[in-house]
Amino acid sequence: MLYLYLKSLHIIFVVTWFAGLFYMIRLFIYTTEAQTQPEPKKTILTDQYLLMQNRLWSIITHPSAVITLFLGIWLSIETKFYNQSWYYFKILFVIGLYIYHFLCNKIRKDMSNKLFLYSTTQLRIWNEVSTLFLFSIVFLVVMKNSLDWIWGVTGLTGLGLILMVGIKIYKKYRND
Repeated sequence: MLYLYLKSLHIIFVVTWFAGLFYMIRLFIYTTEAQTQPEPKKTILTDQYLLMQNRLWSIITHPSAVITLFLGIWLSIETKFYNQSWYYFKILFVIGLYIYHFLCNKIRKDMSNKLFLYSTTQLRIWNEVSTLFLFSIVFLVVMKNSLDWIWGVTGLTGLGLILMVGIKIYKKYRND
């Protein structure tokens, strides 16, 4: 019974973490776009978006990442998944996701210091990196050892290409 509670809570906090990451990048894009506005609109929008970023990060995104990690470790101990090969591939993706998480925090801090280092297109592409992590981790957990790595790599490559084409189409649509 403990396993089911842990699993449920882990899934809930993964969902809130990803919701925070997805929305955080949208806020980065809006904050970057605000830099092209005339004053006082630029300052008003920038201040509001930075406030939203900081609240989202400190109230939802980062706490959810910490709780997800804690629950994930607990689940690993309870289930002994660490005895299975798929688990180590999942861990590699999870480590990548936490690196992504901390890089998002760096972007947030840079923006708080009025450093806007990325274009909106770069940020849109950056947003899709978390999507690739999400797909990779979920498929590994659900499919476990039955997921052939060749199909997995092919699927992720295809998904990446589809996301890139989507970004290009959106950029063209937005510029027209």
